Amino acid sequence: MKRIISAIILMSLLVTVLSSCGSEKSGVTVTESMDKIEISLWHNFTGDDLRAQTMRAIIDEFQAANQHIRLDIQAIQPDGYRSRLKTVAAADEMPDVFVMWSGAMTQEFSSASLIQPINELIEANPEWRDGFLPNSLESFTEKGHTYGAPMGLSPTSILYYNKKIMDKYNIAVPKTWDELMLAIETLRNNGITPIALGNKAAWLAQSSIFSSLADRVTGTEWFLKAAKQDGASFTDPQFIEALTYMKELAEAGAFQKDYNAIDNNQMELMFAQGKSAMMIDGGWALTNLAANTSKEVMREMGATVLPAIPGGKGDPNTLSGVVGSGMALGKDATGEKKEAALKLIYAMSGPDAQKRTLESNQLVSYKIELDKSKVSPIFAEVYDLVNSVRLTPVYDGVLSSESAEAVNNGLQELLAGGDPKKIAQTIQEAHKKAIAQGSYYNDNPK
Repeated sequence: MKRIISAIILMSLLVTVLSSCGSEKSGVTVTESMDKIEISLWHNFTGDDLRAQTMRAIIDEFQAANQHIRLDIQAIQPDGYRSRLKTVAAADEMPDVFVMWSGAMTQEFSSASLIQPINELIEANPEWRDGFLPNSLESFTEKGHTYGAPMGLSPTSILYYNKKIMDKYNIAVPKTWDELMLAIETLRNNGITPIALGNKAAWLAQSSIFSSLADRVTGTEWFLKAAKQDGASFTDPQFIEALTYMKELAEAGAFQKDYNAIDNNQMELMFAQGKSAMMIDGGWALTNLAANTSKEVMREMGATVLPAIPGGKGDPNTLSGVVGSGMALGKDATGEKKEAALKLIYAMSGPDAQKRTLESNQLVSYKIELDKSKVSPIFAEVYDLVNSVRLTPVYDGVLSSESAEAVNNGLQELLAGGDPKKIAQTIQEAHKKAIAQGSYYNDNPK
C-alpha cells in the first residue's frame, strides 16, 4: 500500500514539473496545458522578397516548435496593412501580436491604451537589448515604456541609378539640383524615363522623395518646430519652396505618366528591367531586388543620396529614414496568451531573426557585422552608404496619421499641377486640426 501511495505522489510531482516547463530562450516561461493557447498574429510579409520569405519561415518554425500554441494568422498586403490596422484600432479590437511602426503610430496606440509594454521581455534578455543601435528601442518608447521590438532600419530616400544607362548618355551621378535637372532633360530627349515612381498608395512620394527633399530646403529643426506648431508653420516660405521644388520635378517630366497607377513593387521592377535610369526608394527595395533580379543586373545599380539644393538649410549628406517597423503586443493578451505572445515577438525580432533579416538583404538597427558574400552587390553598397550618412526624419514617422495623409494627398495634387501655396495652406489646416483633436506626433525621431 505504501508503495502505491509513493508512486501516486511521485507521478503527481512529475506532472507538476512537466506542466511548468517552458522555453527559457526568450526569458519568458510559457506554461504547457491540455488546451492549446491561441494568439492572433497580423503581419504584412506577403511578398516574394527575401525578407518576407525569411519572416514567414521564422513564423512557421515557431509554430512547429511550439505545438501548444496555435497562431491565428492574418497576412495582409503591405499597401492595405495600415488601413486595416487603423480600422480594428478604431473598433478597439487589436491583434495579440502585430507589425507596428515607431513614432506616430506607437504614440497614438499607446496613448489610446491599445498596446502593452514589452519591457519585461527586454529586461529578461539584456544581451539582446544591448545589441540594438542607439535610439532604436527609444523609437518605440513612450513615458519609459517600450512598446515594440525593432525589426529593421529603413532609410527611405536612396537615389538608385542604372550605371549602364548613365554611362551610355554620358550623365554624371547628380550631386546638385542643376545636375539632376540636366540629367532629366538628357534622358527625356533620348526617350528614357528619368525616375520611376510608383505612388498608387500615395505614401511613396512623401516618404521617399519629399521627406528628404524638404529637409534639404528647410532643415530638420524647422520641420520639428512645424510639427509641434512651435514658431513654425506649414505655410512658411521655406515649406512652400520645398513644394515648389517637388513640383519642378513633375513639370520637368521626371516621372513616367502612370506613376499614380503602379505601386512601389511595380516601380522597383520597372527600374530593375532598365525601363528607367533612376528611382528614389527606400532600403526595403533591396530585398525585393535580390529576389527578382540577377546579380549581373544588380551590379549595374548604384546608390547615392539626393542632390543638394542651392541655398538649402539642410545637410545634403543625409537620408531620410526611420527605425521602421517592430512587433507589438495587443492590449487583450493576458496570462498564458501574453507569455506566448512575448515568446513569438522574441522569435521574430531576437538576435537570430536580426541576423537572418540582414542576410535577406534588409537593413537592421542591430549590431551585426555584414558578410557581404551573402548579400547582393547593391545591398552591400547601400549598407556602406547608410553607415556614412546621418538619418533625418520622415514626415509620416513624425506627423499624426491625419496630418501625414494630408501631406500625401497634397503631394498627389501638387504633382498633377496643383498650387504650392494652396496645398501648404491645406496641410497646415489639417495639421492644426489633428493637434487640436489630440493626435500626436513624434518629437524625438531617429
